[in-house]
Amino acid sequence: MAGPDTGSKIQIHSYKHNGQLHRVWENSLVLKGTESLVIVANDKTQVIESDGRTWVTREPAICYFHSKYWFNIIGMLRNDGIYYYCNIGSPFVYEDEALKYIDYDLDVKVYPDMTFDILDEDEYAEHKEQMNYSLVIDHILRQHLEYLLSWIRQRKGPFSPGFVDQWYEMYLTYR
Repeated sequence: MAGPDTGSKIQIHSYKHNGQLHRVWENSLVLKGTESLVIVANDKTQVIESDGRTWVTREPAICYFHSKYWFNIIGMLRNDGIYYYCNIGSPFVYEDEALKYIDYDLDVKVYPDMTFDILDEDEYAEHKEQMNYSLVIDHILRQHLEYLLSWIRQRKGPFSPGFVDQWYEMYLTYR
């Protein structure tokens, strides 16, 4: 599987475990695209929900996807600092000019001071039962949640100082 071309625009598709399309982000600019790592940027991007509702993102964001990890990370540049929204989800696949992953409900919100909240544990428990997540999937997701929390505490990857700013600067060269 080849990754998307740097400088190309792609969609991001999030699915649920049962295969239903959950959400689509339009027009994300690929800043780095390999078969194992994709970094995209978007700003004021239209998002389409599964029920057809649409909304537009409020601020520039740098999004990090890796084929090895069961999470993705969105760094949002706001006036008072960088906030992160992290989705526990399957590793991505890239096909038909779209980056695709399964969203497993658990989320982590990280604040500029690097404190964080784990979100949607109730939604995860509900969907785990409804969609019959296997014990293996549950174990993988819990393990990768711990990896993610470790990255946050260690300021690793997208949480390292300057990471989001560096990629945002690159994004600005395309505008």
